[in-house]
Amino acid sequence: MPGMKSWPLLAASFWFAMGCASVPSGPSIVVLGIAQDGGVPQAGSFSDPRWDAPSESRCVACLGVFDPRTGHRWMIDATPDFKQQLLALYRIGGGPPRPVVNGIFLTHAHIGHYTGLMFLGHESMGAKAIPVYTMPRMKEFLSTNGPWEQMVQYENIELRDLNNGVPVQLADDIFIEPILVPHRQEYSEVVGFRIRGANGSVLYIPDIDAWEEWDAQGVRVEDLIASVDVAYLDGTFFANGELGGRDMTGFPHPFISHSLHRFSALPASERGKIRFIHLNHSNPALNANSDARQSIEAAGMHVADEGELSRL
Repeated sequence: MPGMKSWPLLAASFWFAMGCASVPSGPSIVVLGIAQDGGVPQAGSFSDPRWDAPSESRCVACLGVFDPRTGHRWMIDATPDFKQQLLALYRIGGGPPRPVVNGIFLTHAHIGHYTGLMFLGHESMGAKAIPVYTMPRMKEFLSTNGPWEQMVQYENIELRDLNNGVPVQLADDIFIEPILVPHRQEYSEVVGFRIRGANGSVLYIPDIDAWEEWDAQGVRVEDLIASVDVAYLDGTFFANGELGGRDMTGFPHPFISHSLHRFSALPASERGKIRFIHLNHSNPALNANSDARQSIEAAGMHVADEGELSRL
């Protein structure tokens, strides 16, 4: 795909740290994780052979945005793997080390998407006024519940407002726009993001109940895909029955198998933009040699790779 490059995330970190490759010359997005909130392998899955195969582990879904012209960096979501992802973003992005990150954009209040904020608190980094961009209910949640409200009081984080469909300007030519998404909203709204630069654009929708729920609200994901160069879409589960034969028809995520069918009518150029992300530890498409992965590739779509770059 034009403007894209990928390598294993940890390999990328050490590759840049050793000076073996130059920092990309223009603003870019890097995939810092592709797994569902629990990561891969997941807590309690004691028989998972990936515990003994570190190269097969995967960080929780997260994107990094960086501008090598200024050294500025932003993260989309703060995951339980925040430490490793922050290090990778620092090493890949180059430039000055302060501030440690110029801002964090949160999609919603599920554990894989905001709990990494804890590392900014006084027990760990003791960060100073890191901008954290939130929708209104997410802002209220962080402001009124511990330990997050303590981080606001101690000024480790500085909450900044997001509004649906209103872009935030990161640089003269970089904008990030929140888009409301129908998904479980126990504690906050749920948004995805569209990120635009002078040379490319990316859509990030890691969680959604169903594409059809969006249809009913007058939003078609196909139109959003058409508006960008790369689309990272919810690929939590591949198909019904992958969790021990359980009936998963009511699960609040579109199966990849359903998405493949829905998007099959799109032109090849549009299907080629799609990269599934936020994969559960049970998802067979995590294995590059699986039938599931082969069916995705045969349909002209892809699974996101950690360390993958998209230019902006």
